[in-house]
Amino acid sequence: MSVLNSFRLRLILGLVVGALGLLAITHLLTITFFHNYRIVIHPSGLVLMAAVAIIFIAFGVSQIRKGFSPFEELRGRLAAYRDGKGRRLDGRYPTEVQPLVNDLNALLDHREGVVERALAKAGDLAHGLKTPLAVLAQEAERAKSAGNDELAATIGGQVERMRRQIDYHLAHARAAASGATPGARSLVITSAEGLSRTLLRLHSERGVSIRVEVPPEHSFRGEIEDLDEMLGNLLDNACKWARSEVRLASAAGGSSVVITVEDDGPGLDPSMWRSALQRGVRVDEAAPGSGLGLAIVRDLAELYGGSISLGRSPAGGLKAELRLPA
Repeated sequence: MSVLNSFRLRLILGLVVGALGLLAITHLLTITFFHNYRIVIHPSGLVLMAAVAIIFIAFGVSQIRKGFSPFEELRGRLAAYRDGKGRRLDGRYPTEVQPLVNDLNALLDHREGVVERALAKAGDLAHGLKTPLAVLAQEAERAKSAGNDELAATIGGQVERMRRQIDYHLAHARAAASGATPGARSLVITSAEGLSRTLLRLHSERGVSIRVEVPPEHSFRGEIEDLDEMLGNLLDNACKWARSEVRLASAAGGSSVVITVEDDGPGLDPSMWRSALQRGVRVDEAAPGSGLGLAIVRDLAELYGGSISLGRSPAGGLKAELRLPA
């Protein structure tokens, strides 16, 4: 990095060059004065002058450091906002910095308002589509009652596909909004335990158990709804294929939290691990769903700067490793 790209170094360089210029002028005037008036300075006077000079220099350096402190504070406030520990850039700043802070706060407020309006529009659209879908689902039931099983299955399948698409794009929009407006923090244990209770009831007839091993302090930097969406898809997929047990665990990984969901089912061929994360891919037509579950997890994780990978569980089934910002 060039020296002249640093504001701090530019300021120090300017002060040093200016001080050298003043020193040269002062030295010239002093020599002229003493030469004309033939004044002799006592050594103690030189010591006093040196002490005064050192005091002035120290005072000047302290003022420079104090002048830079608002920028350090502003940097810390921005980092806190990014990490979800604040919603605005609070604090008192010098008159030269305060207009910048005011503009940044106005920009953050505007951005948050735009995101809220976009989410409201997306919600209105989803609500408007769900009513016609409910009507179509009723028509499918009527067709089935009338003996038109093939027509009922076709309509029902398309209705379910459209519902999943709506849920997918809503989750995508919500995650994009959460990434654009940082600030939320969600405990992994809260989401994991709540989803486990729900899925245990849904899969109670199969006798599948869910083991949760999540430290209470592990958190995800994002909305709880998005964490529920990701973990819900992974747990539901694991419960469908597990023989007897599903395990959900989390571990700290630097600035990330790594969440692992694994089962003791038949697993998945390694050649299918990558394609299973693609939208619309069904790894087994016998399983219910539209092939969007793992794709939703992948897209949401990537929107938050995370990732998901598949592997083989020590229990023999599929292992999904979800890495999210902590």
